[in-house]
Amino acid sequence: MVAAASSLSAFLPAPPLFPTNPRRLQRHKPTTKLLPPTLSIRCAAAATTASSEPPSRPRPLPPPRLVRCPALDRQAARASRLRFARKLLTLLLSKPRHFLPLRVLRCCRRFLGLPRRRPLIPFVLRYPTLFRLFQAPVSRPLSPSLSTLAVALTPAAEALAADLAALRSGDAVAPRLAGKIHRLLLMTPRRSIPVNKLAHLAPDLGLAMDFRATLCPRHPDLFTLVHTSRGHALQLADPPPRPPPPLPPLRPAEPPDRLIDRPRRFPHLPLRRGLNLRRAHRDYLLRFHSLPEVSPFEPLDEGAGLEMLERRACAVVREVVAMTVEKRTLVDHLTHFRRDFGLPNRLRALLVRHPELFYVSVKGVRHSVFLVEAFDDDGRLLVEDEMLVGRDRLEELVREGKRMRRAQKTGVLEFDGDTDDEEVEEEGLLEVDDEFGDLFEDGVIGEDWEEVGDRGGSEGDDEYDAESDAMEEFWVKKAVAEGLVDSGSEQDVW
Repeated sequence: MVAAASSLSAFLPAPPLFPTNPRRLQRHKPTTKLLPPTLSIRCAAAATTASSEPPSRPRPLPPPRLVRCPALDRQAARASRLRFARKLLTLLLSKPRHFLPLRVLRCCRRFLGLPRRRPLIPFVLRYPTLFRLFQAPVSRPLSPSLSTLAVALTPAAEALAADLAALRSGDAVAPRLAGKIHRLLLMTPRRSIPVNKLAHLAPDLGLAMDFRATLCPRHPDLFTLVHTSRGHALQLADPPPRPPPPLPPLRPAEPPDRLIDRPRRFPHLPLRRGLNLRRAHRDYLLRFHSLPEVSPFEPLDEGAGLEMLERRACAVVREVVAMTVEKRTLVDHLTHFRRDFGLPNRLRALLVRHPELFYVSVKGVRHSVFLVEAFDDDGRLLVEDEMLVGRDRLEELVREGKRMRRAQKTGVLEFDGDTDDEEVEEEGLLEVDDEFGDLFEDGVIGEDWEEVGDRGGSEGDDEYDAESDAMEEFWVKKAVAEGLVDSGSEQDVW
C-alpha cells in the first residue's frame, strides 16, 4: 500500500499553498520596464542623432563672483570723500573770478549730487579751507540772505589751482596731456570724440576743464576742433599718424632667479593676493590669454570671434585706465565711450570677468575700476604721476579743515551730518550720473566753461518749495551769526 501511494503521488497535482498571513505576500516588480514601441523608437532616433553630431561646445562660464580687495577699496573710499569738494572746485574755477552766487549754485544740485531736501550751505561749510561765504558790497546795506550771498575760493584753494595750472602748461607735462588725447582719438574708428564726452574723463586724465581752449590750440599737428552733428568734437589731424605701441606694463618684472627663471611646466595666471578662482573661470582666463595679442589702436577683421572682440575691449580699457592719474576711474565714465571705442554693452560684467587685469570696487557712491598691475599688494601705486601732487594737497587742505571743524564743535556751531568717521564723509549724496559732461547738455555751464546760468537742471530741480528756501535761509542766518560770512571786496561784485 505504501508503495502504491508513493507511485500515485507522482501523477497527482500538488495541493495549493496558502500563506498564513496574506498581507505578507509581496508582489515582485520586474527588474526591467518595457517601453512603448513609439517611445523606444524616439530614444533610438535621439541616440543616433547625438552620435552623428560634432562634440558640443564647452559650457558657458558661470557668472564670476566679486572678491573684495580691502587695499583698493580704501583707495576708492579715499576718492569718494573728495567728490563734493572736487565738483564744487570745478564749478568755481569755471568762472573768471572764481565765485558763484548761492541762487545760481542751487541750480547745480544734481551736478553736485545733493538731494533736493538737503541744504547746500552745510556742505559748503564742511570745507572751510577751500570755500568761503561772502556778501557782495553792493548788497551790504541789506541784511544777508540767500539772494545776496555767494561762495568763493579761499586763498589756499586759489594757490592750489594756480600751481596746478602752471604744472599743466609746463613743457614737461603739456605734451604728455596732449598725447593722452591723441591716444584716445586713435582708439576710435571715427578718429573723433565729442568734447562733452571727453569732459567726463578730463579730471581723471589730469586735464583742466578748459582743455579745449588752453591745450588743444597748442597742438594742431595732433588734432583739431571740428563741428559735427553730435556737437563740437576733437578730430585727428590729416594725415593720420601710425598707431603707437600700447603702454608698457606698469608692474616691474620679477628679479631673475636660478630656480624660478626656468620655463614653467604649466600655464601660469598672475592673480592678486587672496584671490581664488573657480576651475572653469581659471581655464577660461588661461585660454583667453593664449590668444594672440591685439592692439587697441587697430580695428579687428569683420569675421573676428567673440573672444577676440573681448580681448580688444580689454586692451582698450587697460589703455584708458593706464593713462589716468590715479590708475582708477569710474565705470560710468567708460560706459560713455561704448560706441566710440567699440566696447560691449555689459561692460561691468566684462571687468568683473577679468580680475587679473581689473578690479571693480563698490565702495563709495559709484563703482570704480582699478588697473591691478599698477598697485602693489598694499594698495600703493607702483608708478606715480606728476599730477598726483594736486590730490595730495587737496587732501591735506580737507584734513586741515576737518581739524578746524572739530575745534569749532566745542563752541556753538555744529554742522548737519558731520561725523568723525572718514569712511562716511560723503554719505547722503545722490547716486546719479551727474559728472562734468552733463553740464554741457543741461545748459548750466556753457561749452567754454565760462558761462553759468540759472536755467540748468531738470524740472524737479528747478521747483524749490518754501520749505527748502526756509531751510537755506536758516543756515544763512546761522552762518552769519557765527561770523562765517565775509563782507567781500570790490572785486567780488557780480
